[in-house]
Amino acid sequence: MSTDPTAPVPSGAPVPTVVKLGGSCLDDLSGAWWDDLAAHGATHPLVLVHGWSKPLKRLRPRYSEPSAVIRDRYGNQSRWTTPEVIEDIKTVSAELAEEVFARLAARGIGGERLLGSDGLVGAGEAERWWWRDKQLVELENLVGPITGVDPALLKDLRPGHAHLVTPLARDAAGREVNTDADRAAAALAAATGATDLVLVTDVAHLLIDGEPVSRIDARAAAAFRDKGATGGMRKKLRAAGEALDGGVERVVIGAASVSELLAGRTGTVITRS
Repeated sequence: MSTDPTAPVPSGAPVPTVVKLGGSCLDDLSGAWWDDLAAHGATHPLVLVHGWSKPLKRLRPRYSEPSAVIRDRYGNQSRWTTPEVIEDIKTVSAELAEEVFARLAARGIGGERLLGSDGLVGAGEAERWWWRDKQLVELENLVGPITGVDPALLKDLRPGHAHLVTPLARDAAGREVNTDADRAAAALAAATGATDLVLVTDVAHLLIDGEPVSRIDARAAAAFRDKGATGGMRKKLRAAGEALDGGVERVVIGAASVSELLAGRTGTVITRS
């Protein structure tokens, strides 16, 4: 496993488009959306990273309860992850993979599923202090920041083929841990030499002072992330910054088709300068 999250893909491998499919919007993607993705995938290798928020809540209602999400001493939000949660993530991930590959296969795109924890994604030590009932307490939370990606495990990067990655990781102690899907997609984009990272979500644009932003550079996006962004958008902006620092040319956030987002006709495009 590389310890560098931007370790390059082996020389000569085709450059993929990396697309993160938000768990909150997967159910709402239309047939036309999948037609568009398949058309793009016919000429570009695809690396898809999926979220699991809605499917996990459907599996067990307790995952919708406020106590299922905790914040660390720095204010960062995380799902409280135990070994049971890891297994539930795998359960919904397998079901999602079946659905995604059925949709792609019907449109002429083959694919394979990869667990990030099967050697693809490495994670660092997790934060141990978390707020519970307005007190900081030490908790064993199976999460961890990404420390590296081994792009050699993406063995069949070619047009007409998609890799679907479940963003779990393996830490230095060998434990399987949860990690943020947006930041996993960013690390995969950097490691594979991707020029584009597309974060598909249920929000049409980044909003600043209530106004949609069509284009912004990395410095301005980071300033807004640290001062005004909250929740999921804050994580997406952090992921965007990490992708751009890793060599990705642009990150697009939005709720439209991949071709529309890449063309800049909708969504928010974030560039290095």
